[in-house]
Amino acid sequence: MKSAQSLLVFSQNVLCKAGLDTEKAFHTADILLEGELLGHRTHGLQLLPSYVAELENNTMAKTGEAKLLNDMGAVLALDGNYLPGPWLVNKAIEEACKRANQFGTAIVTIQKSHHIACLAAYLEKVARQGFMILLACSDPRNKTVAPFGGLNGTYSPNPLAVGIPTESAPLMIDVSMSVTSNALVARAHRNQERLPHNWLLDAQGQVTDDPAAFFDTPAGSILPLGGLDSGYKGFALGLLIEALTSALGGHGRSDKPSLWGASVYIQIISPQGFAGEQAFKKETEYFKNQCLSSNPIDSSRPVRMPGERGLALKEQQLTEGVSLLAETENALIALGEKYGLTLAR
Repeated sequence: MKSAQSLLVFSQNVLCKAGLDTEKAFHTADILLEGELLGHRTHGLQLLPSYVAELENNTMAKTGEAKLLNDMGAVLALDGNYLPGPWLVNKAIEEACKRANQFGTAIVTIQKSHHIACLAAYLEKVARQGFMILLACSDPRNKTVAPFGGLNGTYSPNPLAVGIPTESAPLMIDVSMSVTSNALVARAHRNQERLPHNWLLDAQGQVTDDPAAFFDTPAGSILPLGGLDSGYKGFALGLLIEALTSALGGHGRSDKPSLWGASVYIQIISPQGFAGEQAFKKETEYFKNQCLSSNPIDSSRPVRMPGERGLALKEQQLTEGVSLLAETENALIALGEKYGLTLAR
C-alpha cells in the first residue's frame, strides 16, 4: 500500500525530472492519481511511464501555452500544441467555470491536446462546486473501433464523461462509445488473459474474446457500444463525439496526425443560469433516490448510481492507502530508479 500523497509527490517529481515545470507536472500527476483512486487502473498511474516516454521523445510538449483560435465569450477554441492533456483540460475547465457564471454555460474545444487520461478524474471537483460538466474526447490518430456493420477500425473509443451535482454525492458518468477501451484490450493481451466478453471482431468478422485478434495482421477491431445487437446506437454516438471534438475543434482525422493526442470538448453548465442550483439539485437528488429505491433483481446487488463505487473506493484508498497493480508498481519503481527517486510509502 502507498499513501496517495506519496504517489502524488513521486509522480510530480518524475514528471519534473522528465522536463515539465512544477505546475504542469502537478496537474498531470494529480489527474493520474485521481483516476487511480477511482479505480480506473488502465487510465491512472499506469499511464505515467507512457507519458514520460512521450516527454523523452519530445512527442509531448514540455513548455509553452495553448494558442487561442477563437473567443466568443461563452465559446472558446484552443490549440493545445500537444502540451500535457491534464494540464490543458484543468486550465480550460477553470476558465469555463468562470464564464459559465457569467453566461450560464461555456464551451471550450481543444485541438491537438496530448492524451487527457481518465475523464472521470475531472468530474467530482467541478460537480462539488455546483456545476454540471460534459467532457468528451477522441484521438484523431487512433482507428480501432469499427463502424456498425463494418470490419475496419475507423475511429477511437470516444468517451463521454458527465458530472451532475445533487444534494449529496454527485453522479459521475464515464462511458466510451465502444464496448471497451484500447488500454483494457492491451492489458489483457500483455497478461495473456481473455476478455470478459466477445468485445472484438477479428479480421474475418467473427466476434471474439481473444485480445490477440486486436494485434493480428490484418488487425481486428473493437465493437461499438451495443455490440452486434444494438451497436448502431454506439456508432451513432461515436459520430456525435467526433463532431463535438475534432469537427468543432478544427483538427481531426482528415489532417492525418502522427502524434498521440486528443481532440477535446468541454461544456460547463451553471444551474444558476436556468431554474437555479437549488431546483436543479432537488430534482437530481429526488431522481437518484427513486432509482436507488427500485426493487433489485438480485438482493445482493442493489441498484447503484454512476460514480458511487468509484467515490467509495477513493475514500477507502485515501484512508487505507492505494493498492496498485503489480505491473504499475513495478513500472513506477523502475522510473524512480531511472531518475534517482524513491517510491515511498
